[in-house]
Amino acid sequence: MKGYIFLALSIVCEVFGTSMLKLSNGFTFLLPSFGVIVGFALAFYFLSLSLKYISLSLGYGIWAGAGTALTTLVGIIFFKDAVNSSTFISLAVIIIGVVLLNSSSSGKEEEKPSSA
Repeated sequence: MKGYIFLALSIVCEVFGTSMLKLSNGFTFLLPSFGVIVGFALAFYFLSLSLKYISLSLGYGIWAGAGTALTTLVGIIFFKDAVNSSTFISLAVIIIGVVLLNSSSSGKEEEKPSSA
């Protein structure tokens, strides 16, 4: 469970960092630029902690898929990004992929740090 908590924190930080990247306007605004650095630094830190407990393929797959889906939703809700039926189909495919990846690995993950 600890690995998934770290993974969730990593995803939230990655989505925050990406959102700040949009607000930084090409790193021309100081506070959002600082938010990018902090967000991505924390995202990779928490991802590294999660990979002590979760396999690389599962952890990174969930991180990339969930991060992409959540960033898309943030873009739609807060930045008024264009949305159409293919956007929702794409999000559904990403979510289905993450669920299938997770279910194919269930029972194989140990709740102790890997010895690598």
